[in-house]
Amino acid sequence: MTMPTTGEALFKATDSGKIKTAILGRACFAPLHPHFAENSTGARAAASHRTMIDITLQNFEADLIAASMRQPVLLDIWAPWCGPCKSLGPLLEKLETDYAGRFLLAKLNSDEVPEIAGQLSQMFGVRSIPFCVMFSQGQPVDGFVGALPEAQIREFLDKHVPTADALEAEADVAEAEDLLATGGDPDVALNKLQEAMAMAPDNDAARLDYLKVLLQRAPTEPARVAQARAAFDPAAAKVLVDPRFAAVEHWLKAAEAAALARPPEALAAAVAANKRDFEARFEIAQCLLAAGDFTAAMDELLEILMRDKAWSQDLARKTYVAILELMTKPAPKPAAGEGKSTLELTGKAAMAPSDPVLDQYRRKLSMVLF
Repeated sequence: MTMPTTGEALFKATDSGKIKTAILGRACFAPLHPHFAENSTGARAAASHRTMIDITLQNFEADLIAASMRQPVLLDIWAPWCGPCKSLGPLLEKLETDYAGRFLLAKLNSDEVPEIAGQLSQMFGVRSIPFCVMFSQGQPVDGFVGALPEAQIREFLDKHVPTADALEAEADVAEAEDLLATGGDPDVALNKLQEAMAMAPDNDAARLDYLKVLLQRAPTEPARVAQARAAFDPAAAKVLVDPRFAAVEHWLKAAEAAALARPPEALAAAVAANKRDFEARFEIAQCLLAAGDFTAAMDELLEILMRDKAWSQDLARKTYVAILELMTKPAPKPAAGEGKSTLELTGKAAMAPSDPVLDQYRRKLSMVLF
């Protein structure tokens, strides 16, 4: 019987795809190479009943990389001669059942698929098995080595696996987005998005979709602006790190400003009298943005930028860039068999389709600024 020994420090995932350090307590582990192996027949038989997906060179992209774009996948790297693997495998299967679909379990026999096992071993500096790697969004993000106790594995999983509420919130967001895309009832979509935010306040997609629907309806339903402000403020700090929230903030401010704006005739007269009346031009741009006329708003902002690129601490430029962000469609979710990974065995990343109007207005901004 292998005695527990100190676990190894693992994995560090940075923006470049390297893995995040996690030192995971005490573990028992076996050498990666099989020179200490016993007869492997019994181990193969014991593992044969597992419900985990077996990763091979043929299904690596579809069942690991692409699958992790939809939900976290825990890859258990084992070998039939590895004693600790015999105890870890059934425990991981039990946890997959306990977590009820919140993560997917896959296994990789390091003897049969040395190409993948070798890459992961080199990436993480691991020389022992069992070791497990968590994949999310097509990337290895964390891992542990050794047959850890159940409590420690649960602690590891809880860092990466969505809660039941988070999964339900994602389902609500998906339903709401489908309703909005197919001309369904916007009130039903709003309710679903509101429920998603209540269950998972950190679900950015739910909050952003909710804010956009409110602001789209604000021109005919002014009370929606106050609702949007109440929904935006809890996430206001994200404008510093997420251009999507920064863009929505500009839209929200425009909706608030439009309610206090001068009549269109007065603004037009002000600009006719003085083409450098940038306050009036910006007021017009905000009214157009609030009304959802994005291109007309950018045309007005260009009139400012052509005359003063840095007007009002770059406010015209920042608003223009925010509108470009609002018009940018997200990249489509990868289809089955598609994904992106730092490993060499990868699929192709999904790309957002080109929008000729968006491209045109990007070029206009570039010509004015440079």
